[in-house]
Amino acid sequence: MPKKIRLGILGGGGDSLIGVLHRVAAYINDNYEIVAAVFSPLHQDSLDFAKQIDLPVNRVYSDFETLIAEELKLPQEERIQVCSVQTPNFLHFPMAKKLLENGFHVICEKPMTMTYEEAKMLQEAHRQSGKVFALTHTYTGYPMARQMREMIKNGELGRIHKVDARYYQGWINPIIHDEAKRASVWRLDPKKAGISSCMGDIGVHAFNMLEFTTGLKVRSLLCDFNYMYDDNPMDVDGTVLVRMDKHVKGVIRASQVATGEENGLAIRIYGEKGGFVWEQENPNFLYYFTEGQPLQVYKPGHPYNSELSLDGTKLPPGHPEGIFDAMANIYLGAAKAIRGEVYDAGEFPTMEDGVRGMHFIESTVHSHQQGNVWIDLD
Repeated sequence: MPKKIRLGILGGGGDSLIGVLHRVAAYINDNYEIVAAVFSPLHQDSLDFAKQIDLPVNRVYSDFETLIAEELKLPQEERIQVCSVQTPNFLHFPMAKKLLENGFHVICEKPMTMTYEEAKMLQEAHRQSGKVFALTHTYTGYPMARQMREMIKNGELGRIHKVDARYYQGWINPIIHDEAKRASVWRLDPKKAGISSCMGDIGVHAFNMLEFTTGLKVRSLLCDFNYMYDDNPMDVDGTVLVRMDKHVKGVIRASQVATGEENGLAIRIYGEKGGFVWEQENPNFLYYFTEGQPLQVYKPGHPYNSELSLDGTKLPPGHPEGIFDAMANIYLGAAKAIRGEVYDAGEFPTMEDGVRGMHFIESTVHSHQQGNVWIDLD
């Protein structure tokens, strides 16, 4: 198989932050070549954007259906092998499902679908397709998040006592107080974003990181949301109590109205032997606490780190790596899977993570709507 995997792109055009993140990540390890795309709902916008990034326009299609039809006409050795779905939430399910059904691998933005029911339908389509599905929970790609996962797996903390995940942003604060502005933001529109804004957009990242790092599953939860205004149908702030495997309890706190906050994801895991603290805004530092011992700080690139952490480190110690590198590690893991190479289960989030994420989101909404009650997860 040629080194470069032929990649299609859906969405991510114009000034999209997610778009540039995915494109740079795909190029970092020299595993992918973008050969086809639909960057925008308007074909001319897609063509203009393709020219801006110096991409040939002969396979920049007018819409998603045309991309599928035209790519299938090409010989197997020319058509796209995998497609990256970077569109607004409501398009993830129909696009990912049709791609799988037509024999393409999929790399998909989260949340994976609009509903838990859709997630289970997509899971079945994935099972029948036999193709690779990677979900871009980007933060699992950070070397120090992976180091924390491996150290916990190896028993460095002993029995886990307490988990605490926080994800605070403030970007909706200047929008939420203006009725006209909040009516124009797609993340506050249930038809485009799904049933949850805050928990569906960022709280699910915190949920995913707790399960990724500890290896434990959330079994039940109790949620309390804040909508701020009666005419706003979407949560912009929430607190979730969680009960996990092995009697582990904890909390997930998420907010889009934490004034002044930027991208404040932080994970704290405490066990009988010690504790970990990792913060996304300072991702190259993993703080390790042990009883009666000095604080230890783990950093990327050193030989004391795990194989999974080192595999996701591209530079020597002391050279900071960031979110582009984290996303690139997910693309790297997906590339290994597409080629049939051996890879670690922690290299990219899977369909199971997407299904669990949607179950989490819906369960938080149901818990709040039913009067802040405990809801069991499968």
